[in-house]
Amino acid sequence: MLPLTPFAPKITAVLFDLDGTLLDTAPDLSGTLNALLSAEHLQPLPLAEIRPSLSEGIAGLLKLGFNITDENSVFSSLRQRFLKHYSQHICDHTQLFPGIDKLIHYLQKNNLLWGIVTSKSTVLTTQLIKYFPLLEQAQCIIGGDTLAYSKPHPQPLLHACECLGCIPENCVYIGDSQRDIDAARSAGMRSLIALYGYIPSKKTAESWKANAIVHTPFDIIDWLRYINSVGVSSK
Repeated sequence: MLPLTPFAPKITAVLFDLDGTLLDTAPDLSGTLNALLSAEHLQPLPLAEIRPSLSEGIAGLLKLGFNITDENSVFSSLRQRFLKHYSQHICDHTQLFPGIDKLIHYLQKNNLLWGIVTSKSTVLTTQLIKYFPLLEQAQCIIGGDTLAYSKPHPQPLLHACECLGCIPENCVYIGDSQRDIDAARSAGMRSLIALYGYIPSKKTAESWKANAIVHTPFDIIDWLRYINSVGVSSK
């Protein structure tokens, strides 16, 4: 992990991105992209090549697979086909990252509030989380279309704070993309980079200047223990 800053306000709430942070959705998202490629008689891509683009959402995946942007005339139809296929295979192989169950149990045991703030649509988020009873226990779930703005705008994170009844300086947001870290910074909360997620390289992650980089969910527990052992009350 990156060096920690002592004597910061204690953490009372933890917010998570979903894909690449709580859930490893890579197999089903990449499977959907390859299904579309095969339907167009194009060569499927290996997961290792797709994985770094997953944090860029459907637009990033379609750009990788078809070399198009959202300005292309076929983008909208491909996006709809992607969504249809993905919704039908949303949890064929998706699973919690190893250690997430222990992390959530730690939060609950220590009376730390927690929630989910994702760029995924509310419909897909709700559909997916039903497969994971542990995640259904989140005290707030904010989708990419819950509000007028999505990440990297700070509004979703600030709204999550309101839902949890906490203030941003007592909150940390954990994600695996630059927009996650930018959103947290704009919201006035601390941020952790989940290096185990869909990040091209550690060097790339370091350039985002989060408060710390974590290699596993267990590192998040260590970070919380440290901050809350040396931290000061913000009240």
